[in-house]
Amino acid sequence: MRRAWATLLLALVIGGAILAFAGSTTTDNDPTSSLPSSAESTKVAQLQKELPSGRTNPALIVIAKGGEALTDADLSSVKELGQPILSEDRKAAIITVPLAATGNADETITAVTELRDKAKAGLPAGVTAQVTGGAGFSADLSDSFSGANTRLLIVTVVVVTILLLVTYRSPILWIVPLFVVGFADQLAAKAIALFSQHTDLAINGSTTGIVTVLVFGAGTNYALLLISRYREELHRYEDRFEAMRVALRGAGPAILASSGTVFLALLTLLLASLKSNAALGVTAAVGVAIAALFALVVLPAALVICGRKLFWPFIPRVGQEGAENERGLWGKVGRAVVKRPVAVTAFSIVVLGILSLGALGTKVGLSQTEQFRVEAESVQGLETLSKYFPAGAAGPATVLTEPAKAEQVLKTVSETPGVVQARVAEQNGDLASISAVLQAAPDTAEAFQTIRDLRENLDGEALVGGTVATALDTRDAARHDLKTIVPVILGVVFVVLVLLLRALVAPVLLMATVVLSFMASLGAGSWLFRHVLDYPALDNSVPLFAFLFLVALGVDYNIFLVTRAKEETPARGTREGMVHALAVTGAVITSAGILLAAVFAVLGVLPVVTLTQIGIIVGIGVLLDTLLVRTVLVPALATLTGDKFWWPGRPQAKAVKGGESGNEPHKPRHDWDSKDRTKIGEHADS
Repeated sequence: MRRAWATLLLALVIGGAILAFAGSTTTDNDPTSSLPSSAESTKVAQLQKELPSGRTNPALIVIAKGGEALTDADLSSVKELGQPILSEDRKAAIITVPLAATGNADETITAVTELRDKAKAGLPAGVTAQVTGGAGFSADLSDSFSGANTRLLIVTVVVVTILLLVTYRSPILWIVPLFVVGFADQLAAKAIALFSQHTDLAINGSTTGIVTVLVFGAGTNYALLLISRYREELHRYEDRFEAMRVALRGAGPAILASSGTVFLALLTLLLASLKSNAALGVTAAVGVAIAALFALVVLPAALVICGRKLFWPFIPRVGQEGAENERGLWGKVGRAVVKRPVAVTAFSIVVLGILSLGALGTKVGLSQTEQFRVEAESVQGLETLSKYFPAGAAGPATVLTEPAKAEQVLKTVSETPGVVQARVAEQNGDLASISAVLQAAPDTAEAFQTIRDLRENLDGEALVGGTVATALDTRDAARHDLKTIVPVILGVVFVVLVLLLRALVAPVLLMATVVLSFMASLGAGSWLFRHVLDYPALDNSVPLFAFLFLVALGVDYNIFLVTRAKEETPARGTREGMVHALAVTGAVITSAGILLAAVFAVLGVLPVVTLTQIGIIVGIGVLLDTLLVRTVLVPALATLTGDKFWWPGRPQAKAVKGGESGNEPHKPRHDWDSKDRTKIGEHADS
């Protein structure tokens, strides 16, 4: 008891100190800070600092009067902000305001907010002033997260609380895991703050939200698994401390393997060329490690201190029939599956294959205006601008060259298809900057093609940057990261499974089921986005993040199931061991899967399409993995392969004396604990 209290007090003291002194997170909303230094738009951003005006992030004020021609009186109140440029029909005007480029999200939000207040002050009736452009979009995107992570945390806590109440059917038990996981989440948030203050990681507004979901989802899953095993052992041991020790020996390796798999999979993002991906990988990996540490150290201490009455009104007693009853729902499902493994396997593959077809025709890449799920002034301003000016005026390309080559480069830029206007903006002794207005709206396929044509036509005589070029380089880097990191994730997860199971066949089959589950969830999500939610495409980062989370987290449930099956196989045989494993883990894994899916769905609270897409795809994938892949497909595959499922290992060689091998019926055995002489029921030492 003293050790348990000491553990809790130590966790509270250390955690409290971190919460008190870690400070707040500093986010970086500069798109070029995430790109590798070799990217052409990054080079342009660095060189712009040497120009007289320095590097700027221009804001565009769009003045309009609902389709009526603007008069001089209409423009008088905004002339102090800059010289208005009128459209040919005088129905709109734009004013370019060069703001200092900064990666600090709060500074950008403040600058744009002040500019919007000035632009709207004193406007005549019927005249509107909307701030858009690079600075406007950056501010709106960053501001959309203001308070959103707090809302995300509140909704996550409410969802987890409801699901824990339903799972445990106890008015008090849910408090302990929720408090432990919530404390772990707050420490993870402070770890992000420390990373943002003391490293050069490109942490953006979405990082904290994603890490919160991961910590709550993974941490609650680990808690569910441990509490389930602890309650199972309380039916066998009178001493709750001994029951916890046995529960940790049984569930601990699965939790360690699961969290280790997620941890290593997240760290593969360090190979990403996008620094924002690497930042998410490091911070999320630390968050999952904290969640696992709390689940294996702090949660057990809290549970044993509270005692058996924590489970009221369903207090586990020695000798009572526990959750491991094979006559229950999951035991019946397991027996039905092993009776018809071929039909079950075929059915599962057909269902997953049909869902995968939904990905056909899916486009990848959202434009600036398609990023938001809420109304944003920058989007409305761009729509107004596009009616009267080339849409590309909101994000002109910046071309840098030597002053001696400026005229020739200007001629090449002006003659490039898709460029409607180009001029020399400024220069010094070493650099000349050319501003090129594109015909197409920023971040569209047409705008990207114009940037490619510019780079090809200039053939090294100049560098092409700007907001559109940055978006293109970001998209190309995201696709490079997807091709690079996906094989590494598969390799890491496969090695972990091989080391854990000491087998080759089982890991191959498990990996195949997880990948098939990902394809099905990607297809189902893509179909939903196109035909229900009316999203034109997936964001560039969605395929990689969805794959990472689904493979790393999806394999968790296979680890929980298969490690228990391997534990039971020496005495029961592969087939009966899998049935028993499904019977005793089915309820808790299903609860964990539904909870994790619900937590990821909470990402929809955040007002950015990217996070909504990740949440929906991962949520669908987790449900598929929980209710179909792990429930029926994996047991069916294990039945079809039999003992070869564990090849080259031979778990049958460890069978208990008395002929318990193969698929012979299990013969219960009894042992006596030498410490308290408490009778241990069937498999209590497992």
